[in-house]
Amino acid sequence: MKVFVDTVGCRLNQSEIEKIAAQFRAEGYEITGEVSEADLVVVNTCAVTARASADSRKAIRHATHAGNAQLVVTGCWATLSPDEAAAMPGVSRVVSNLQKDQLVSLVVGREHVFEPESRQPLPGGRRRTRAFIKVQDGCNNFCTYCVTRIARGAARSVTSEEVLAEVRAAAAGGAKEAVLTGVHLGSWGQDFAEQQHLKDLVELILQETSIARLRLSSLEPWDLDEEFFRLWQNPRLCAHLHLPLQSGCARTLKRMARKITPDNFRLLVNNARRYAPEMAITTDMIVGFPGETDEDFEESLAFAREMSFAGGHVFAFSPRAGTPAANYPDQIESQVKKERSQRLRKLFAEMEGAYAQQFIGRSLDVLWEDQSEDGSLKGLSGNYLKVCSASSQNLWNEVSRVKIIRKNGGDLYGEIE
Repeated sequence: MKVFVDTVGCRLNQSEIEKIAAQFRAEGYEITGEVSEADLVVVNTCAVTARASADSRKAIRHATHAGNAQLVVTGCWATLSPDEAAAMPGVSRVVSNLQKDQLVSLVVGREHVFEPESRQPLPGGRRRTRAFIKVQDGCNNFCTYCVTRIARGAARSVTSEEVLAEVRAAAAGGAKEAVLTGVHLGSWGQDFAEQQHLKDLVELILQETSIARLRLSSLEPWDLDEEFFRLWQNPRLCAHLHLPLQSGCARTLKRMARKITPDNFRLLVNNARRYAPEMAITTDMIVGFPGETDEDFEESLAFAREMSFAGGHVFAFSPRAGTPAANYPDQIESQVKKERSQRLRKLFAEMEGAYAQQFIGRSLDVLWEDQSEDGSLKGLSGNYLKVCSASSQNLWNEVSRVKIIRKNGGDLYGEIE
């Protein structure tokens, strides 16, 4: 039987769909890169924004139009809207996030015991050189705009033994880079009987596995002390931190119930740059949060400029059912949110360009993620710069030393040394 897997949203969803595919392979199923070939389709949905929910429904409809015999829907949107998901044409089963780890067992009709051995990248559009490793799920924070906590439940950590097994399987399968993911990645280990810290897990992976590069995905910007940043003295740890700020305005952060202030965030960034001066620090920011005045937005914009981010994502506030902010007064008009988004995106583009500019004329190690038939290459440096080049050799999933020559649109162009 052939299985097609699809996912919408974050790296955590990517890590989950990769594991689901590996579990089906262990049961003797074939993973296909073409939805039209599949006997079974699994769609892992997202609900972080209204657009993500719409994209999830679109992915389900796309699978339905392919005429597959079985269509299993899981993930955050399916968890929050199970009846709507079940009512969509073609859907044969809805599996909530809390049952997701048992999805394969539910489909095959018997308990599935999975021991990771050797990772195989997904075929088709979900093919990734980097291995996404889920080390934590759920969240105990109460950010007033966030629906993910509702969809994912309380924070819970994957044991270090399980994480090590996944990373070793990734390395055995040829992956050069593992990316640790979670809803609140920085809370890893805090729910254990003997509390641990993410720092302990990172040190363990660097000591006990042969993975060439280790990257951390999005980290909430708290619970990270100065000792944490000493980890970047190890060159195998990629010099990139994604620290979601959400707003640079103290008043807005308080209304969001974020456990951070601009002053705290500034200290965090300064500590990171003290140990890794060229660290790429990226972020997420929300514009148009209920009650955000013009003055609040200008304060947020100015703080983002001060931080000199290497890039970031901008989201217009999207009211999510079940969150406090959805019912806050002073909701912002769509046109205002659009104008603020444009201004902040322009600033991010300028900062991203300024960060990339300093590496022209220098050499970077680049992991090639994509190679076209004409030899064109696209890949990522350790500090998350997008680099293009060309080669007559097949360098997909290889790391090359690249001399950066110039900017190439939004990317950098370099010559392989």
